[in-house]
Amino acid sequence: MAQDIVPIELGLPQGDVVTLWAPRWREDGEEWEAFLGHEDDLYAFPDPAHLAAFVRTAREHDLDDHPAWHVVPQLAAEDLSPDEDHQYDLVGVPELVAEPLDTWTVGELADIVEIARSLADVCELDAVHEVLDSADGFALLDQGTFAFSGKDGQRRWTELCKVVVERWDEVLDAIDAVVTTPDVPADAVATAEAELAEALEADEEDEDAAGTADESDVDELDEAELGFWGEVGIDPIRIITSTGEHYSLRCYLDDDPVFLGSDGKIDVFPSARALARFIADDDAVTGTDLERVSTWSQVREKATAGELDVEVDDDNTYVLTGLDADLGNGPSEVDPTQLDLAEELLMDAAAWAGDNSVEKALQPSERLGWLVSFVLRPSPNRLPPSGPFDAEVEVWRKLVESLEERFRTH
Repeated sequence: MAQDIVPIELGLPQGDVVTLWAPRWREDGEEWEAFLGHEDDLYAFPDPAHLAAFVRTAREHDLDDHPAWHVVPQLAAEDLSPDEDHQYDLVGVPELVAEPLDTWTVGELADIVEIARSLADVCELDAVHEVLDSADGFALLDQGTFAFSGKDGQRRWTELCKVVVERWDEVLDAIDAVVTTPDVPADAVATAEAELAEALEADEEDEDAAGTADESDVDELDEAELGFWGEVGIDPIRIITSTGEHYSLRCYLDDDPVFLGSDGKIDVFPSARALARFIADDDAVTGTDLERVSTWSQVREKATAGELDVEVDDDNTYVLTGLDADLGNGPSEVDPTQLDLAEELLMDAAAWAGDNSVEKALQPSERLGWLVSFVLRPSPNRLPPSGPFDAEVEVWRKLVESLEERFRTH
């Protein structure tokens, strides 16, 4: 897309429409912002084909003096299709605020309010500003869920929701009233529609080719052999905590984790060799949850024959030591890969044991969950969490302690 001119989609009462937005830029010492339109009208179209037809044939509009406009008429119709980051469902805001208060809800609402304010500035929609200024929470959305935590935060969120319920139609009506769809030449629309259809067909062919390539890669892997553990679908795992190194096994049945162990207790061993010896012991291994796995007998046969080689991949090595201190020092000090693996292990072990406490603690609406999600799934729509992180560290340590209590050490 031309620098600083972005195709966007607006969800309005009249339906989804597409237009162009030029975020703030400086020219001749002044700051400007604009949308595709003319005088009091905001130009919007039912689809990218009509938008492409307009920009290729129009002679007069408010973006024609933008420094990058000369590039826009030359763009393919596909390049004038808004991406997911620039789709703003204004009409869906009442349903959005009815969702649970979490990072994603606040982030999406922040994007919508930002574009609504920009529309209000450019199109001189005082009614929109009046609604958005009637509750403090609208101005704090870019701070994430922290702005709505605690008693004061809950009050702000409640006030914001009340304004949405009672007055959001005023915002929609004000924006809807300035939207105009200019006539465009039918032949230009047909040309753009043909381009989009061709681009869609090319994308589908690329996906098919990628699928064929993946199948080919799988075939090559099969030929090269996945190795014993890959064939049986059970993974040796290594867990490093403050109490030392622990070896065990885990697999997934219908995406549900299953560990070597029973009754919520994971059988762990100080070495790979000790694990192999345990698997070979008929009496010791009886009753493990892994007996539900169809390939478990193959693992047992290898072990009893003394041929079981327990090797742990890096992706199945979980280092929990030091993470509490790193979290205490803030998100910039945390290794995302190490944290991602640790979160996976904690979630798997708790889910296998029927315990939902880990899932609750790592919800983005919780302080620890918000910190973890910022490290693993950062979003430009929120500020970094600010310390101190003592409460988050305390919860994290309790989760790790709960995991260690699940260990049945041999």
